[in-house]
Amino acid sequence: MEMTAARENTGACAIGFVLYAWGMVEIPTPSPALKKRQRRLTVVLLLVWAVTSFGPGFFARSLSFEVWGWPFHFWMAAQGSILIFLAIVVVYAWLMNRWEAQEAAQR
Repeated sequence: MEMTAARENTGACAIGFVLYAWGMVEIPTPSPALKKRQRRLTVVLLLVWAVTSFGPGFFARSLSFEVWGWPFHFWMAAQGSILIFLAIVVVYAWLMNRWEAQEAAQR
């Protein structure tokens, strides 16, 4: 029973893609203001990712304080970078959904 539902959903996606490819379905393009906000958000989040991923490695000796009983550089390498990456994904998805909904409401 679950396989049938999965096949139906896959078929619907495939049909939607074919209709889009043939030009039968129009997908609205974002406004220049939305594109600018998207680009700015992407750059900021990529900078946050780069700093949190590579920063602790470069400055590990100077990051000698402890967080919950573990050295900060160890915590960032083991768990902090992964948690920050997940937070970046959540922030990006939330803001993009919000901005796209605002854009659709204005049309």
